[in-house]
Amino acid sequence: MTKLSVNINKIATLRNARGGNTPNLVQVAKDIQQFGGQGITIHPRPDERHIRYQDARDLKAVVYTEYNIEGNPQHNFIDLVLECKPTQVTLVPDAIGAITSSAGWDTVANKSYLTEVITEFKRNGIRTSIFVDPILEMVEGAKATGTDRIELYTEEFAHQYGLGNKKGIDPYIKVSQLANSLNLGINAGHDLSLDNIKFFKDNIPELLEVSIGHALISEALYLGLDNVVNMYLQKLK
Repeated sequence: MTKLSVNINKIATLRNARGGNTPNLVQVAKDIQQFGGQGITIHPRPDERHIRYQDARDLKAVVYTEYNIEGNPQHNFIDLVLECKPTQVTLVPDAIGAITSSAGWDTVANKSYLTEVITEFKRNGIRTSIFVDPILEMVEGAKATGTDRIELYTEEFAHQYGLGNKKGIDPYIKVSQLANSLNLGINAGHDLSLDNIKFFKDNIPELLEVSIGHALISEALYLGLDNVVNMYLQKLK
């Protein structure tokens, strides 16, 4: 079964909009795990506009499933990850001020930088994943850095699927087959939803984990968080 890691950035966004501690981010993480979620993902940005660095520290004490911290490996982020020692760190090439992730790494041009960062994380017992577009060369480049996994950037798949074009899955199948042959683990995330997750999972060989936040939290406004988490789990079986 593909694991479901729930990105709770949007819970932090809601909390920060009003100040105070409602909704309580730590309690939501506890609840998601109790509902059956198999991981918690956070993606702190340098401006801490949703997840704060202190949140990452506070969550360390309560996440007993998989703890995944995503972000651009700038100095402050690296220090945070080494302090928290999550299960996994996912490296994402966010530009400062970006609303959300918009592209994967150029793993060829950034090979030496990524290799250095990944070596340090793995030395500290932290599993590593690199956010990549569905491009064969970028998967090969990821392998050369020594990463444990890749995370497929799935925005284009979701867009094409929404248009009724199921052929939009094809590049993802090809890179997944390559990743499997290279012994790279495969994660995926971005714009995956209840509408498209089963089709994606059924077509990607050896998909280990999906990280879903915006869609899941939005769907939970109508259907309830416990219910939505379990709806995803059913589709990922």
